[in-house]
Amino acid sequence: MASCGPASSAVRAASRAGVPHAAASSARAPAVTASTRLIATRLAYGRRADTGRPDTGRPDTGRPDTGRPDTGRPDTGRPDTGRPDTGRPDTGRARRPPGRYRPSVTTFTGPPGDDEARAPRPRALIVTLYGLYARQADGWLSVASLIRLMAGLGADEPAVRSSISRLKRRGILDARRQAGAAGYGLSAAGQEALAEGDRRIFARPRARLTDGWLLAVFSVPESQRQQRHALRSRLTWLGFGTVSAGVWIAPGHLASETEQALRRTGLAGYVTLFRADYLAFGDVAGQVERWWDLSRLQRMYQEFRDEYEPLLRRWPAGGGGSDEEAFAAYVKALTDWRRLPFLDPGLPAELLPAQWHGTHAADLFAALRSRLDEPARRHVRAVTGLA
Repeated sequence: MASCGPASSAVRAASRAGVPHAAASSARAPAVTASTRLIATRLAYGRRADTGRPDTGRPDTGRPDTGRPDTGRPDTGRPDTGRPDTGRPDTGRARRPPGRYRPSVTTFTGPPGDDEARAPRPRALIVTLYGLYARQADGWLSVASLIRLMAGLGADEPAVRSSISRLKRRGILDARRQAGAAGYGLSAAGQEALAEGDRRIFARPRARLTDGWLLAVFSVPESQRQQRHALRSRLTWLGFGTVSAGVWIAPGHLASETEQALRRTGLAGYVTLFRADYLAFGDVAGQVERWWDLSRLQRMYQEFRDEYEPLLRRWPAGGGGSDEEAFAAYVKALTDWRRLPFLDPGLPAELLPAQWHGTHAADLFAALRSRLDEPARRHVRAVTGLA
């Protein structure tokens, strides 16, 4: 009886593809050629042998037939990427050159992508509420209070409950009852992360040239892609830039914060940290432009100014609206602001581009905070009954 093993299947598939008998027969041998194996595998697992299309007379390249007419260009020998042929000549460059890493998560929420100006998500607003107001009450807010407060921010009840559930699954919130009321409190991890956020958002110092640099060198195997993504995300939010794929850089004053964060998140075993000085070659300010996407950060700071400078003008020092309006304005402003310090490495002023918007944006946020914080707290106390 004929064998039904993988080698025989490969031979039959290769034969149906029109591979010469000698090549097809070699599938029985351990030294089967790469092209025969590729053809046999694609036909056996990816396509039917008979496509119903007429024979074009072209030699079989091992790529699936796309149905496009032959362009007459020679085969480049590059592996098939699965992308449609654009008809452009081969330039020899990689199709997707590696760029700066943009993580898909921020601290609890999601980072701005190319649409930085989008409205804050309910989950991000809830984190802001807990950071501003819940820690004064043992980290707890009732579900009813959350729904009322979030309604003032434009979020409906189903969105609020869904966002709470997500934060609970991520270990940021715990379900608790207090005085018979259902609610959620910050977990120990949530409390710790918000304390880290306080330092980054409200009181992060800027580096000096004499601080030098901090290098993070790492290599995470492909089998641990999730950990590699978590590490890159964490380094990004600590303020690191990218020198090369496995060598990241940050101002030296972030050494202690980086070490603590990597230990706390269980990522320290993948990284080696070095202190370093820049020696050569080229101007360090020019290198900084390569290591960090400062133009994107500059644009995001400008967008924050465009959004909230009109609010500051509408809300003079003596007050400009109700407590509820102050609450909505402040929570949204802080939610939009707090992602920016997690992207800004705090570089020395001498290395920043001229007309750096980050300084003006920080002054704007400080002014908004001084005008909106107290009336916003009055509104929260009125809704929650918290002291």
